Amino acid sequence: MAALLVEATGRPCGVGEMPRTQHESGEWKPAIAPYTILDSLPGEFSGPPFWDWHADAAWAYQVTSVAKREDQVQWLADRVRAGVVGRTDDRWTYDLHLPQGRLIDRELNHDAGGDPSVSAAGAIVSYVQRFTITVSPA
Repeated sequence: MAALLVEATGRPCGVGEMPRTQHESGEWKPAIAPYTILDSLPGEFSGPPFWDWHADAAWAYQVTSVAKREDQVQWLADRVRAGVVGRTDDRWTYDLHLPQGRLIDRELNHDAGGDPSVSAAGAIVSYVQRFTITVSPA
């Protein structure tokens, strides 16, 4: 999912934290905004046990777009939305590779709806989106 976000947005993505980028010196430093942060959300499961290879599974993710200005965060959130749930013809625009699984559905469950959150200092703007990815055994 993080690789999909990087491909779709062209910006760094951190998993559970601010992303870091490697500089020419080889040193890793915090990424410059705009960027995204990907978090896996707690799941609720019902149906057959996980060892049943015929069972479908759904995972929820939160993507927080972070930028310095509101127009940047809106742009980044648009790119995230298009990357995760966007379609071209009858296919997903961006592939989400799942070893031993087949993607059934991608759903946008929550979108800040154009209401980004500005930090108290006013230096950072964030925009939250939540997605559910549903898979079936291959």
